[in-house]
Amino acid sequence: MEKYDPTIAPDPVEWLELDEQERVDMAVTYHEAAKIKLPNVTLHAVVHVVVENQIAEGLQSTVRAMERLVVKDRLSRHDALHAIGSVVSEHMVAAMKTTDSNYASTAQARYDTAVDRLTAKKWKRLYG
Repeated sequence: MEKYDPTIAPDPVEWLELDEQERVDMAVTYHEAAKIKLPNVTLHAVVHVVVENQIAEGLQSTVRAMERLVVKDRLSRHDALHAIGSVVSEHMVAAMKTTDSNYASTAQARYDTAVDRLTAKKWKRLYG
């Protein structure tokens, strides 16, 4: 895999064969080449990579959400990545803030539920 384009799903095998830093670098390169202004392009790219990894690994809640957001809600694939990424980010912040020692045991189920409930309308209302 030579370049990343969030409008096209990467081949899962090729994507997962890449080193994690290569994936992030490719996502940064895409956004810089597209002249997309971001407060922190590296953090933005990391969220892209997390979502792409989930899809490539077959995490069903994320796979279903991508399909639903693109087909039913008519988001671009890139926007659907951002919508799912917003859930990833929310859950990462919650995980860092929690003092609940049992948080990890239910984190995946809470994440899956949030992604399953995600709609384009909800994402746009929360994040513009």
